[in-house]
Amino acid sequence: MINNPRFRVDGMTCQHCKSAVEKALLEIPGVDAVEVDLRQGLATVKGAPNPDHALRAIMDEGFDAKLLETYAS
Repeated sequence: MINNPRFRVDGMTCQHCKSAVEKALLEIPGVDAVEVDLRQGLATVKGAPNPDHALRAIMDEGFDAKLLETYAS
């Protein structure tokens, strides 16, 4: 598990995209909260999810994603 991962999400173009990514990540065990910045293409997770599960959830929504970093809460 990784604490507070941040992901680059490519392909988000609208509020529907943003909502889809937020919803998908919130369903992952260990996720406490999600903040998606549509303009910058970033998804920041608070919590300690399995990053592979989070990446898969984003990709299952049709977006490309990459783990960028973690940050302290």
